[in-house]
Amino acid sequence: MPRSSDTLPTSSVPPVGTLLRRYAAAGDPLSCEPVAQGLLNRGFRLATTHGDYFLKHHLDGDTDTIARQHRATLRLGRLGVPVAPPMADADGSTVAVIGGDCYALHPWVEGRHRAGAQLTAVGSRRLGALLGLVHTCLERVMEAEPAATHESADPADSFALIDGLLGLARGRSPRDAFDELAEHRLLERRSLLERHAHRRPPAGGGGGWVHGDFHPLNLLYRGAEPAAIVDWDRLGIQPRAEEAVRAAVIFFVRPTGELELAKVRAYARAYRRAAAADAVELAAAVHRVWWERLNDFWILRWRYQLHDRRADAQFPAASALAVWWTREYEAVCDAFAG
Repeated sequence: MPRSSDTLPTSSVPPVGTLLRRYAAAGDPLSCEPVAQGLLNRGFRLATTHGDYFLKHHLDGDTDTIARQHRATLRLGRLGVPVAPPMADADGSTVAVIGGDCYALHPWVEGRHRAGAQLTAVGSRRLGALLGLVHTCLERVMEAEPAATHESADPADSFALIDGLLGLARGRSPRDAFDELAEHRLLERRSLLERHAHRRPPAGGGGGWVHGDFHPLNLLYRGAEPAAIVDWDRLGIQPRAEEAVRAAVIFFVRPTGELELAKVRAYARAYRRAAAADAVELAAAVHRVWWERLNDFWILRWRYQLHDRRADAQFPAASALAVWWTREYEAVCDAFAG
């Protein structure tokens, strides 16, 4: 029997009854279950008498920015990019503001996430070509904006952060295996930065519109085919090749911190063809992202400064990657640009 919105637990779900009345053909609510939660938004699978939908609660509440993201995905969809664009309500708006909160209703996309270990060489090429398509299509559908300058991380700041994090990791009582690993990696990273501080890249310029958060949890597959790229909250201007490198590093890292370089090579060649990016551009991006990773401590900051352990499971591979990448720097550059 259909459930009215009054029977849904108001403490955990949005006001679905009020929201659905804005849409002419969305039906009446049956259930609303959380499917994901993040820092920027919350997601729900909303079942109604007319089907299933993805209901997104935008926590930032910037309606102009959300509307721009929506316009971008609608235009990208018309160009053949697999997306799940928002639905417009009876007034033509894709952003619903209820009680000061911002919501968007999207079609539900059946699919699953696939990490790089689940991709074949063909799948890796398809992934690179897809990101290249995203970048070239964004260039067509978005208005040009002034390019920003992107400063690289200052090792002096990193040394100060390492000292602070070491104090927090050593001061925990009782200490566990994570704390021991964190201390080991922080000392190791400090040594690496001391040896490689002279390789800090200069400020970078240029850039184009990018997805901003292209990784396995934001890409749904139906079988071997990409079905939808989701979560466009970080749509913005960045060096495009750096997004290509960051995405590959996330998709193709092994649990031991090594990259699957054969798949990286297949991915990168397909990306370069699709995005018309040359080897020099990719090599420069590899260097900047390597430096970024060498100075990146976000997982430890979450754990020790924000007391948030959701990312703890990513730390062993992410921390090992920085060490392995430094050792295999030339091989990584060759996989991306060769």
